[in-house]
Amino acid sequence: MGTTFGDLLRAHRRRARLTQEELAGGSGVSVRAISDMERGRARGPQRRTVEALAGVLALARHEVEELLDAAKEGRARRAPEPPVAQSALPPDVADLTGRDDELAALDAAGSALRATSLVVLHGPPGAGKTTLAVRTAYRLAGRFPDGCFFFNLRGMDARPVHPSEVVHRMLVALGVDEKQVPAGEAERSDLYRALLRERSTLLVLDNASDEGQVRPLLATGAGSLVLVTSRLVLGGLEAGLRLGLDVLDADDSLELLGAIAGRARVGAEPVAAARVAALCGHLPLALRIAGNRLASRPKWTIAHLAEQLGDERRRLTALTAGDLQVRTAFEMSYRQLGAKAAVLFRRLSLVPGADFGADLAAALADVDRFSAEDTLEELVDVSLLDTAEVPGRYVFHDLVRVFAGERLVDEDPAPVVERARQRVVDLLLDTAVAAAGFFGPDADGSPVGGLRGQEDADAWLTAETANWTGALRWAARDGRHGDVLRLATAVHWYSDQRGRGETWVEVFTAGVAAARALGGVRDEAVQLNFLTWTLGVLLRRHDEALALHDEAWRAAVASGDVVEQGWAMHYRAVSEMRSGRLEAARGDARRAQVLFRGAGYALGEQIALSCLGLVLHGLERYEDAVVVHRELLGVVRSGRLGLAPAMTAEMTAQLLVRTAHSLAPLDRWPEVLAAADEALAALRGTTAPSTLCTAHHLRGVALHRLGDAAGARAELARAVGLADEQRHHDLADVLDALADVLDDLGDPVTAGGFRDRAAHVRSADR
Repeated sequence: MGTTFGDLLRAHRRRARLTQEELAGGSGVSVRAISDMERGRARGPQRRTVEALAGVLALARHEVEELLDAAKEGRARRAPEPPVAQSALPPDVADLTGRDDELAALDAAGSALRATSLVVLHGPPGAGKTTLAVRTAYRLAGRFPDGCFFFNLRGMDARPVHPSEVVHRMLVALGVDEKQVPAGEAERSDLYRALLRERSTLLVLDNASDEGQVRPLLATGAGSLVLVTSRLVLGGLEAGLRLGLDVLDADDSLELLGAIAGRARVGAEPVAAARVAALCGHLPLALRIAGNRLASRPKWTIAHLAEQLGDERRRLTALTAGDLQVRTAFEMSYRQLGAKAAVLFRRLSLVPGADFGADLAAALADVDRFSAEDTLEELVDVSLLDTAEVPGRYVFHDLVRVFAGERLVDEDPAPVVERARQRVVDLLLDTAVAAAGFFGPDADGSPVGGLRGQEDADAWLTAETANWTGALRWAARDGRHGDVLRLATAVHWYSDQRGRGETWVEVFTAGVAAARALGGVRDEAVQLNFLTWTLGVLLRRHDEALALHDEAWRAAVASGDVVEQGWAMHYRAVSEMRSGRLEAARGDARRAQVLFRGAGYALGEQIALSCLGLVLHGLERYEDAVVVHRELLGVVRSGRLGLAPAMTAEMTAQLLVRTAHSLAPLDRWPEVLAAADEALAALRGTTAPSTLCTAHHLRGVALHRLGDAAGARAELARAVGLADEQRHHDLADVLDALADVLDDLGDPVTAGGFRDRAAHVRSADR
């Protein structure tokens, strides 16, 4: 055998000192295609591909001719006499991207055949199922000496192909004369089975409508493979391999966009290209259309296309190139839905968040939960909906959601849509208020609605954050100020340890606006205080918090509410303390304590005193701080504050953690460990992630100082996980503590990585 095309190409590329990526960028041929050519895994390329490569490699004319001859020989050598019906395969797509894992799995399925094997390739419209199946057929065809057959079953058409039509066409492809094909369906099927029994074939059944369309065609011989693509899972078929196609990741999306529109062009506008990919939902069909639009409009910038796609009302129209349309792909599945499923599909576009459960679906469709669950599963089966990572929750692909919204506007009367929307808003706001009620000082833990306790309530508020905040926005736009204020007031105690600071800024800002719209000066003071606390404590935006304090103080004074004056002074002290103004903070903490005492609000007085303990710690008066923390701990444990059990447990744990924190600079490590252990015990059965993180951090440091490096590593690893999850303000300190432990355990490389990350966190926080 002479020098192959791949050998020549590799030699010329190396002589030119080009990487495969550089050759791809100049020629427009994908890196994967070049790699396949050089490894001999691809057929000899066509003339235009060779010339594009040769131009970048700056080859002499005789070298180009030599390369063209090698490519021609490669095509002849790697394409033996085609098996029966090989020509029925659609053209292969050269720029298939991001499906290496799936191709490897399909290759393995085609290599390990002892009897007929069935592979089902399923996924949403536009995911590239047919493209992947065709590529697989070309790769595997040589392993099936008796033929490779491809049939489009047109499962989404009004009249899908009947299995008997496929049987008839197969018989002709297998060499049966038209005149000899039996007239009866049963006789044709018998002949079909008899002819295939001893043969090794590859049968691709594309776009199947259901199991019934596929099952009569599964009669093949030993060492055969049937590859079925469908938008349905086809769970009724006994498949040896079932592959679900998802959208591409961000890098593969840009690779596909560049392969079609030009890599240099995509590389010149990386931000706009990434936005186009995101607005396409990383769906291969949408990306292909976007790439084709750019390729056919060379004067367009990618930013211009991104702007078009950014308008949700025009997005599906913009994703059209010739006869390729994203909307058409979705319509084919939508037309298969029954009336109930179609109604729910359209109304699900009203869900404000990214994912949702059956309760929201039931409210939208005005049906019971069980009926909604059945219909949701039907939508999953036809790939118009997907299951979320959390069991029992569902998610739209972004473009499918846009399509559902179009259908809602076109098919549902506006009053019906508005009633459905209001049902969802009411459900979300009412449930959020009820769930938040499990965290207040007066919470008794009694079940409310479907929420059995604090753990259930926390899980609901976390899972539905995007939905209930979306409902809050809707209520604000609709002028439902009372409902907005009710929710913003209810979530205050919950926000103390949970959720994101950005979420609470939005909620309490909406609360301030609602209070002002209703003319309630005291409510305005309450919401301004909540917002001050969020800015100063959660987000560490101390200057903004101090500026807002003045507004909160004026509103509290104007309302005559001494408790709110106490809170305003307390939050001022907290902001001063966090920004290093410790003497000012000590004075304002005392003032807050006096205001709370004058109002007869014992809980507020103790909270102000707790702030004073933190200020004393900041002033390095650690012994005094320990005394204050332990005094408060005694008050909380005594029950004199009348707190709910869950609140008592959380405050106990928080004070124990603060005690441990003040004991640490005194090197009283056994006491630090004991306090951290008590805190962790108090937190069992509660959901206070911030305190939990600090408790594990301090316990880890104490164990390290007491000589138990292995135990310290485990504790600090837990603390890092919690700090990551909660964006905890002590993340950098926890990372440094873990690095110190790893140094002592003889792992300086990993320790260095944690220190680098700690430095990065501190830099980002500045």
